[in-house]
Amino acid sequence: MEKNNPFFKEWKTHFGVPPFTEIDEEHYLAAFKKGMADQNIEIDEILSNKKSPSFSNTIETLDRSGRFLTKVSLVFFSLKNSDNTEGIQDIAKVVIPLLTQHRDNITLNEKLFEKVETVYEKRDSLQLDTVKRRLLKKIYRNFVRNGANLKGETRAEFRKINEELSLLILNFGDNLLAETNNFKMVIENRDDLAGLPKSVITAAAETAKTTGDDGKWVFTLHNPSWIPFLQYSEKRELREKIYKAYINRGNNSDENDNKKIIARIADLRVKRARLLGYKTHADFRLETYMAKTPENVLNRLNTIWEAALPVAKKERDDLQELIDKEGSGFELQSWDWWYYTEKLRKSKFDIDESELRAYFELDNVIKGAFFVANKLYGIQFEERMDIPKYHPEAKTFEVKEADGTHLGILITDYFPRAGKRGGAWCGTFRDQYYENGNKVTPVVFNVMNFSRPSEGMPALLSFDEVTTLFHEFGHALHVHFSDVKYNTLKSVAQDFVELPSQIMQHWVSEPEVLKVYARHYKTGDIIPEDIIRKLKESEHFNQGFKTVEYLAASFLDMAWHTLTEPGEVDTISFETACLSKIGLIPEIISRYRSTYFKHIVGGYDAGYYAYIWAEVLDCDAYEAFEESGNIFNKKLGESFRRNILEKGDSEDPMALYVRFRGVEPKIDGLMKNRGLIRQ
Repeated sequence: MEKNNPFFKEWKTHFGVPPFTEIDEEHYLAAFKKGMADQNIEIDEILSNKKSPSFSNTIETLDRSGRFLTKVSLVFFSLKNSDNTEGIQDIAKVVIPLLTQHRDNITLNEKLFEKVETVYEKRDSLQLDTVKRRLLKKIYRNFVRNGANLKGETRAEFRKINEELSLLILNFGDNLLAETNNFKMVIENRDDLAGLPKSVITAAAETAKTTGDDGKWVFTLHNPSWIPFLQYSEKRELREKIYKAYINRGNNSDENDNKKIIARIADLRVKRARLLGYKTHADFRLETYMAKTPENVLNRLNTIWEAALPVAKKERDDLQELIDKEGSGFELQSWDWWYYTEKLRKSKFDIDESELRAYFELDNVIKGAFFVANKLYGIQFEERMDIPKYHPEAKTFEVKEADGTHLGILITDYFPRAGKRGGAWCGTFRDQYYENGNKVTPVVFNVMNFSRPSEGMPALLSFDEVTTLFHEFGHALHVHFSDVKYNTLKSVAQDFVELPSQIMQHWVSEPEVLKVYARHYKTGDIIPEDIIRKLKESEHFNQGFKTVEYLAASFLDMAWHTLTEPGEVDTISFETACLSKIGLIPEIISRYRSTYFKHIVGGYDAGYYAYIWAEVLDCDAYEAFEESGNIFNKKLGESFRRNILEKGDSEDPMALYVRFRGVEPKIDGLMKNRGLIRQ
């Protein structure tokens, strides 16, 4: 097996991109086992070293360990999210408990921690620079936060909690994928397509061919399908049907139900936090974030909530007024919001989202994102056809510095399929790292779920999808520019990581940028000035809704993770009480409900607030470009790259931000950006 396993060979592909076509599912388990065994040998070398523990023989050696395991893990888990199969799911159920046990074996190794602690305690005498001190502190703290100080039965309980959590998190995601894929709304009567744009109808007909419903129209719970249906369908009962299917994923009391899983996850997280000496899981998580405490998060959320809720209520009243004018005779419900918002947008600003899409051809939008990166940082993108792909629809670009120096690889994967989870994200098949003093460049990917090309038409995006593409591209730039010596210092705080992505969104609607990428897919004509003006005039439209639905999910996340006592709550009752407490109006549903809130199960637990926290930073940072009189100010772009994008977690994030901006950020920019009035 080892002889034929591509993980056990040097990858001779261009730039060391994984040889996807050579990797079979049967290769993973052996590779994972080798990766864990190799790291165990590396740890044993630290433990058997007779010399006094030092920064070099303990901290730096520990930081370098596990490279092979990381190599395998990045490929496997990246594909599990973007190109999943039943085989990969089965492997994950075997591998994840093994990985959990392996990591616990390291952080709970008493002799290893003793060596780390020895170095930490003499840190003031070691004459370490800022980066090395931060690495030492972070590694020491990681051990403590992962149970190194626990003893006896408490330590055994900690291990059991970690193992159970790892499987629950896996099951939650698998259930959500199944729930999303299992639903289809089949339409047989053409009259039931009333109001839908031709492109949406065509896409539904093509979906029907793939589901065995030829001659009909099928709508699914993937965003490019259900969102335009809610926006345009005149059939209110069908809007209600697909919307309720979406918001009840994981809440159908069947084999894919997530109610008990999320409750158990929250219960175990409380127990683990208490074992470690924290009041709540949120206290545990936020200790290493910019926010520091749940109180700071909730204060920020409440400040914005108080400004946004009245705006959302005014938007609700405007929609109800429109319904009443039409003589429809019903009260606005949550499944009506998209439809009547689209109507109101058209009447107020003469903007038709379906017509606007004609100017946002996917390939052109990608070029627009590349254009902004080139103007700011001088980098170039060259599509490569000679590099392996993990899926035929993926595209691969070599990223180069202005002088042609190789910077990394960017893989884009933009269309939904059964094996891909919903949403949009950025990941890596290889992180940037240093080996023997030489920098190894990253292999980065952007994954999204946009509408596919259909019947000779290219993929056309909504304005929100354009924004999403720029957002994830911002994450990709962050990874490409990373220049961090130590592996432990590559990942930044959760509420700082969205700054590089969200600042990119500010260029999306700038006229200089729109004129580059917004071209009519048929004529090639640049988007007209009057449409640009209308986009500018409508930028605050529906912001009450967008802010409130997001904040509601952030409050829900914090409610789950500020529980102070162990015990499994009733998920729906708990959720209802939380959203009632903040005064969420019934016409708006939390952006995510508990049973499909994948963010807070898989990495953003007690951290979903991070997007709005980082928005304070990105709005303030973008003002620097505006104040300079040049939104492509290369000097500022260079400063943003050198002080933020390259640094990882090598310094305190606020210190890095102040070095770029000169002062700490204020919330005013966010309030202005969202059209909210501070109260």
